[in-house]
Amino acid sequence: MRIELHIFVNDSVDDYSALGRRFRFTVVDLDKAAEYPRNFVCILPLQISDKPKSKTAFNQIFGDKSVEQAKALLKKALKTEENSDFKAEIKRRLDLLEPERIKQVTCSECGKLFQPRRVRKFSRNFCEECLRKKFAGRD
Repeated sequence: MRIELHIFVNDSVDDYSALGRRFRFTVVDLDKAAEYPRNFVCILPLQISDKPKSKTAFNQIFGDKSVEQAKALLKKALKTEENSDFKAEIKRRLDLLEPERIKQVTCSECGKLFQPRRVRKFSRNFCEECLRKKFAGRD
């Protein structure tokens, strides 16, 4: 199965959806036929998860390798696409597939890196140890 993405724009002006452009990414099999409607496999979903409960057609077809397959398809489409609007949408979808990184900040007191648990009453970031040292006596 030789697959690639076919991208098209749906300009919607109906009552049920917001005004604007919607990009549709369809996965097509080049071995089936030469033109689009006959070689359709499935639609590439906006969000792809590794969870087994996900019941999109894309996840059912590609299984555990669905995230890697989606990244490969999007990267290949990014190289071949010439339209700047399509390129921007492909980059946006690639960014959605990247896992979120753990954000770390430096403590304002000791300079140690830690994962923030922001306390609203303080304008600076304090790690748990410095927070206990500095404000232990206050209630």
